[in-house]
Amino acid sequence: MSLIFNKKYKLDRSENFDEYMKALGVGMVKRTLANTVYPVVELTKNDDGKFVLSSNSTMKNFSIVFNLDEEFDEETLDGRQVKAIIRQDGNKLVHVQKHSKHSDTTIVREFEPDQLKMILTIDGITCTRIYKAIE
Repeated sequence: MSLIFNKKYKLDRSENFDEYMKALGVGMVKRTLANTVYPVVELTKNDDGKFVLSSNSTMKNFSIVFNLDEEFDEETLDGRQVKAIIRQDGNKLVHVQKHSKHSDTTIVREFEPDQLKMILTIDGITCTRIYKAIE
């Protein structure tokens, strides 16, 4: 199975997201807001071959542009400046973020026709977020 492009997925449910954000050092107010948002995620590919991963919600719109297997500078949704690299493993994107003050963060996004499953990990804390296809 390969990656799925130009399909939108809306967050359906989350498990352990608050604990994951705590481990990142996200404050209570931002965590409370983040837990009320249901973003829509989409993966596209530009004509130049670069990937674009976007997340849009009522709180914040966010996108990263990247080439597979190439390190890039990223500002995360919670404002951290990290060095990141994204690799493809079949229908999964494995996204590793390195920050000088935190342990590495790993985000695995598994693309399927009807859902996107995200598994986020830091310091042994794992969060699962399930997005359902909407288009």
